[in-house]
Amino acid sequence: GHEIEANVVVNCAGMWARQFGEKCGVNVPLQAAEHYYLITDAMKEVDPSWPVVEDSSKCVYIRPEGAGLMLGLFERTGAPWMVDGIPQNFNFGEIEPDWDRMGEYLEDAMKRVPLTLEVGAKKFFCGPESFTPDGGPIIGEAPELQNYYVAAGMNSIGILTGGGVGKLLAEWILGKQAPSDIDVTGININRFHSYQRNPSYRENRVGETLGETYKIHYPDHSPHTCRNAKQSVLHDRLKKQNAYFRDVSGWESPAWYAPSGEEPRIHQQHFGKQSFFPYWRDEHIACRENVVLFDMSFMSKFLVTGEDAGRFLNYLSTANVDNECGKITYTQWLNDRGFLEADLTVTKLDETNFLVVATDTMHNHVLNLMKKRVTSKDHIFISDVTGAYTQINIQGPNSRNLLQSITSHDLTTFPFRSAAEIDIGYGRCLCTRITYVGELGYELFIPNEFAQHIYDKIVADGNSFGLKHAGLRALGSLRLEKGYRDYGHDIDNTDTILECGLGFTCDFDKDDGFVGEKSVLAQKKIAKQNGGFKKRMVQVLLTDPHHMLHHGEVVWRNGECISDIRSASFGHTLGGAVGLTMLEASVPIKKDYLDAEWTVEIENNHVPCKVSLAPMYDPKNLKIRV
Repeated sequence: GHEIEANVVVNCAGMWARQFGEKCGVNVPLQAAEHYYLITDAMKEVDPSWPVVEDSSKCVYIRPEGAGLMLGLFERTGAPWMVDGIPQNFNFGEIEPDWDRMGEYLEDAMKRVPLTLEVGAKKFFCGPESFTPDGGPIIGEAPELQNYYVAAGMNSIGILTGGGVGKLLAEWILGKQAPSDIDVTGININRFHSYQRNPSYRENRVGETLGETYKIHYPDHSPHTCRNAKQSVLHDRLKKQNAYFRDVSGWESPAWYAPSGEEPRIHQQHFGKQSFFPYWRDEHIACRENVVLFDMSFMSKFLVTGEDAGRFLNYLSTANVDNECGKITYTQWLNDRGFLEADLTVTKLDETNFLVVATDTMHNHVLNLMKKRVTSKDHIFISDVTGAYTQINIQGPNSRNLLQSITSHDLTTFPFRSAAEIDIGYGRCLCTRITYVGELGYELFIPNEFAQHIYDKIVADGNSFGLKHAGLRALGSLRLEKGYRDYGHDIDNTDTILECGLGFTCDFDKDDGFVGEKSVLAQKKIAKQNGGFKKRMVQVLLTDPHHMLHHGEVVWRNGECISDIRSASFGHTLGGAVGLTMLEASVPIKKDYLDAEWTVEIENNHVPCKVSLAPMYDPKNLKIRV
């Protein structure tokens, strides 16, 4: 062959996309799997205008095909194909059907349309289709190579989504960043990690995700394949505490803890209050009233060093992060259009060393945002230290008393947003005073070699303070009661910092400004002319404690459909399910607009709710600064 030079490359090679990407060091962790359909002989009853019909209980879709019907089959567990690589010349090829495995699915499908039992079969086809580890497509600019884009892994809906994907990618390429009218956080290629290209991982995880296609996606479901490979160094200790672990970007992380002597398991998946609800509530209340311990080691952690590190991060950040040493700062990163790209903290360790901490799902996104901004003239080094440190969060009104009992550092002179190295036991770690639950609290970043020792010291001395372990279920309910945002869940690349209520992080007095500052100022100007913002994020609280909120429930104002719940949990302190939603209106969204009849639609019932621009829990932030 011969070389072709191009300024932009789009890898849309279908099931070959992974192998094609590997030629340039790009990770495209899709996997081909068997996919079946049957085409019947002609049936006079068939109308070509019939819609596609799906029966999720039988894993089948049915649609007109020529003069007959096509019965497309999915399975409860998929069958990966050619894990080690697909032959380059396998064009429009077929796979020998596995009649023994597919017999029951085919029989169920034909029973759904009994007339198909009375006609012949023109074709029973098995061919490969590409699927991804999480069931979402792989789209966007590869984090490993600038101007290399991918559009692959459509999970058997490529024809259905092709037009939209093409439009999205064209705008992405021309604008050199993701469009601001489509949330790409769940489809962006940079959500994947390098380990997900592992052949054994692809084979097992894709077999599971393919099988999830027609299953009910329960809110507490977690993948069961490819587990227990990525663990915190505290894993065995947390297991002894009766943790129920879930998959968090590959990490085994506690969702909640069962009482001693009881097996930590979900007895039956459903959308109501699960059997673990009382344990979750106890963890939540313990954090509000006493002190709890979270293992947050899955959080993404980057050490940014060099003479230009402070200037570099300060320009990326809306807040002033290059202030005095020993200070942690909550900030956002924006794109040039003023839309959100990341939500994180930056800790200034000294004049040339900074710690950037972001959520697990945005690991490669945040890393890539930094790498793309670094120039050859910058004296900057970026190191991924996620796996080098164990992160333990001690949170709650009694957290200072507990921590003070095991360190010589004077925590009474350690105000909110402070950061310093402290001694615990025979070890040493970075301690920051910050919270994601709305209480007095501390985050400890512990070198792994000291992590078990320091954890043991905390737990041993914590017993006298009534220390309780808490999981991600409690973290979610605590942070949503406080109205704290989570990028990729309730805020994303379609939102501006002002609409999300995060404008307080903007420092417009910095000498060099920040990325997107001009756009933010323009948004402020327009809002002032309009008398306020017409798009704003609000907190939602159900007044009936018997209902749960999960995600996607429709919000109504005065009988009009107005928005949907972006993320939710149960507010054990507030006394009802709580969530966040983004409102859009033709008038400024202020107190008079919120003074209306609000409901959330749950199981075809309109459940009354309250809405608020300010957090309903501790709106003046008194508890975190005590």
